[in-house]
Amino acid sequence: MTKITKDEVKHVAHLARLNIDEQEAEKFADQLGSIITFAEQLNELDTENVEPTTHVLDMKNILREDKPVDGLPREQVLKNAPDHQDGQVKVPTILE
Repeated sequence: MTKITKDEVKHVAHLARLNIDEQEAEKFADQLGSIITFAEQLNELDTENVEPTTHVLDMKNILREDKPVDGLPREQVLKNAPDHQDGQVKVPTILE
């Protein structure tokens, strides 16, 4: 990979609405270059026989079984609603 330049750092900083000076741009260019060099070392690893994983630990779903249950009676729900009409909760219009 090519080296990150100060101009590229300044461009990204401008897009992010960050104000950085020349000294900071040079410092960030060096730091980003080091990060990219470190990340590129991962390409050297032999991952031929490694299964893809989403998590390094064996995770299991510990949630209860999803079973349908009856909800609250409509009359009870509408009794607590500030406004209702035709068996439905009435809410303020947000789109015209």
